[in-house]
Amino acid sequence: MKKIVIFTGAGISVESGLPTFRGTDGLWEGHRVEDVATPEAWARDPDLVQEFYNLRRKNCIAAQPNKAHLALAALEKDYDVHIITQNIDDLHERAGSTKVLHLHGEIRKSQSSLDPNLVYAIAGDEIRKGDRCERGSQLRPHVVWFGEAVPNMEPAYKLAQEADVFVTIGTSLQVYPAANLIYETKPDCRLILIDPNADEYRVPPVVTKISEKASVGVDYLADLLAK
Repeated sequence: MKKIVIFTGAGISVESGLPTFRGTDGLWEGHRVEDVATPEAWARDPDLVQEFYNLRRKNCIAAQPNKAHLALAALEKDYDVHIITQNIDDLHERAGSTKVLHLHGEIRKSQSSLDPNLVYAIAGDEIRKGDRCERGSQLRPHVVWFGEAVPNMEPAYKLAQEADVFVTIGTSLQVYPAANLIYETKPDCRLILIDPNADEYRVPPVVTKISEKASVGVDYLADLLAK
């Protein structure tokens, strides 16, 4: 069975009402990234960081998978589909995708602020001050912040290297090291890029570009894969 690896970014979730990582003003939902998405921010003002992610978690739970998420899940009927996502929401899983690798963590989980390997599902939509791991440290969002290692990069590279088709959807290919994945593919791997700004991206000439938003581009994708 043909192995399809799909690399998704914020552009697929924005159609479900979840905002992209940061706006044109450089702010992320009204905050400087440095104030809410770094280990230094957590050390300086954990209450602000916790409040910020609690709100994002509420928004994630309220959002619903869109046509693009559902279409990618449906591909599992005919292909061995693996999704690598930069997104911290769970919309791929709720759409029915069964093999999802999160590069930057999962908003609906918490982790120990002492040991990142201690990860827990969040029953509701909040992590509260005083919620602690089994080793007694405050729980924090299970999110990879700027300046932290990306522990799932190695399995992501492995998936890219094994792909027969590698599809990029809704990502600017500007966040590293994740943006390197397209260059990890084998020489005969088919490369497809879906994004409204696809024509502006500097990618290898063998890449098939579909300059559409995710929910439209997935229709073209299904046709391409069938050929």
